[in-house]
Amino acid sequence: MPIVEVHMLEGRTDEMKEELMVKITNVVHETLNAPLESIRVIIEEMPLNHVCIAGETAKKRRERTGR
Repeated sequence: MPIVEVHMLEGRTDEMKEELMVKITNVVHETLNAPLESIRVIIEEMPLNHVCIAGETAKKRRERTGR
């Protein structure tokens, strides 16, 4: 049973996350020939103030750069 974990910053829409999970599922299915029913995709969203990029929280960075 393939399990794929995705860690990403919070802020994407449910639609974007669903599209990502479907695409990952299809790639795993095509690449590993794994049955669709056996593939699990887990998204872990991290708060912006729990991630540091180059010594700056992602929250401050996003406020400063818009990204």
